[in-house]
Amino acid sequence: MSLSPKEIVRELDKYIIGQDEAKKAVAIALRNRYRRSQLSKEMRDEITPKNIIMQGPTGVGKTEIARRLAKLVKAPFIKVEATKFTEVGYVGRDCESMIRDLVEVSVRLVKEEKIAEVKNKAKSVVENKMLEILYPIKKDQYPDMDIDAAKAKILEDLECGKLDNETIEITVAEQARPIGVMPGMGPEMDLGNVLGSIFPPQKKRKKLTVAKAYEMILAEESDKLIDNENVNAEAIRRAEQDGIIFIDEVDKIAGSGATNRGPDVSREGVQRDILPLVEGSTVSTKYGTIKTDYILFIAAGAFHISKVEDLIPEFQGRFPIRVELNNLNADDFFKILTQPKNALTLQYSEMLKVDKINLEFTDDALKQVAYLAEKENETSENLGARRLHNIMEKLLEDISFNANGEHQMIDVKIDRAYVDKTFAETTKKYDLTKYII
Repeated sequence: MSLSPKEIVRELDKYIIGQDEAKKAVAIALRNRYRRSQLSKEMRDEITPKNIIMQGPTGVGKTEIARRLAKLVKAPFIKVEATKFTEVGYVGRDCESMIRDLVEVSVRLVKEEKIAEVKNKAKSVVENKMLEILYPIKKDQYPDMDIDAAKAKILEDLECGKLDNETIEITVAEQARPIGVMPGMGPEMDLGNVLGSIFPPQKKRKKLTVAKAYEMILAEESDKLIDNENVNAEAIRRAEQDGIIFIDEVDKIAGSGATNRGPDVSREGVQRDILPLVEGSTVSTKYGTIKTDYILFIAAGAFHISKVEDLIPEFQGRFPIRVELNNLNADDFFKILTQPKNALTLQYSEMLKVDKINLEFTDDALKQVAYLAEKENETSENLGARRLHNIMEKLLEDISFNANGEHQMIDVKIDRAYVDKTFAETTKKYDLTKYII
């Protein structure tokens, strides 16, 4: 990963509007990882990530910034809510589950990459297996062809998807049910794998479509071609060096400062249980042990009631970088609707094209939607950009309900008049508020 901080911010700008301070902080944190990787091992071991606390209301982009950052560099990423560790029956060791979850994500990432590398090699094996199944069924359809020509024709039909919906019967291995251990009972073991090495997996005949059977056999053959030990070792390494853990709702585990009894003790206990992971410790997983010293932790919360300063000093000290994200206004909402590569308007347009509706939004319509989102957030619960989902669903409800694709392509324009008609009662409510003293 050799993108400069400015290049990282430009990539984030494609999906997230505003919040420049937060983008700058995570871009520097990411670039510092690359800088660290270029140093000698002795120096690398001395440099740990500068963890970040993001402060801001819901729906302003905290999670999305972290998620897009991880996606940008194909880094293992998980999001956890700190409040889950305050639930009844909480065991301190459960905090380590976030590290194990990160390793699981890392294993999936690495395995997908390795499978992609052997895909072509596995494909030839799969085609031969599919021919063994399909030829006896299909050979009577080609009475004038020799065996090779008939097989070539079957392969051609297979590749172009003509056989996808036909049903065949294949032998598959039954998936072993995962067997684990209770939290706090010592190092995690994959008992399913242990028992699987003693007792071979059971096999059974199963009827599947050709498409599903092809997919299943491809996964099975690809898995045979990759070295799972190497996958696990690389996954551990990547989780250690590149992993990102986003801890949401940390404001809910911050004490109010008024008392240190009752619920506050529980919240402080969660902070103290998370602290060793952030400081750096070794956690056992079923894939091997992982050091948490170099994982990047990003904590986030609204901090409406509590303050960052209400977190215990040791916890604050491990998150030296603090950034505040701004509330979104009508201008931000308009940009969110029009500028990102995954803009909501684009998503709805593409979905409705499936049912032969060519959807078009005028700027004045989207400005009114942005205005409504701002007002709704001011007068009721502030949902940030998530408010747009609620408004857009209501705006397009009738069109989405009536569209069925059983007609020629229809052009539908959403203009200001359409928005005003849909939200007439809502708009009237806001018009009246200016007369209330």
